[in-house]
Amino acid sequence: MVTNKTVPTGADVDLFLSAITPEARLSDGVRLDALFREVTGFPPVMWGPSMVGYGRYHYRYASGREGDFLATGFSPRKAAFSIYIMPGYADFSDILARLGKHKTGKSCLYVTRLSDIDLDALAELIEAGLEDLARHWPVFPA
Repeated sequence: MVTNKTVPTGADVDLFLSAITPEARLSDGVRLDALFREVTGFPPVMWGPSMVGYGRYHYRYASGREGDFLATGFSPRKAAFSIYIMPGYADFSDILARLGKHKTGKSCLYVTRLSDIDLDALAELIEAGLEDLARHWPVFPA
């Protein structure tokens, strides 16, 4: 059976966030953490070396593959913040139209600076993503 490479690590989230550079990205990372905590109600958990996750879900595919993964979260990548909205099945185009400057992937949103986006729209997107995920698989605290 294949296992996920990205798993909860037990690493200190605050220590990880405090190491973000430059200062403006550090400030945005701390703001994102506060927003995710408020919207999800879940405490943050490090997944792998660089993903901050809020909640988790257990999936099981028809193929028999199953595992656990973060329900939502972010990673302060070098070029942009990667914001994870799982599992990426729903059409969030109405919220994304109000979000501001961003790029998207299948289950990922890329934002360079929080000043480029509407944080209320981001909060709505995080909540909508969790609701969509919960329609497919139960969501739990990590």
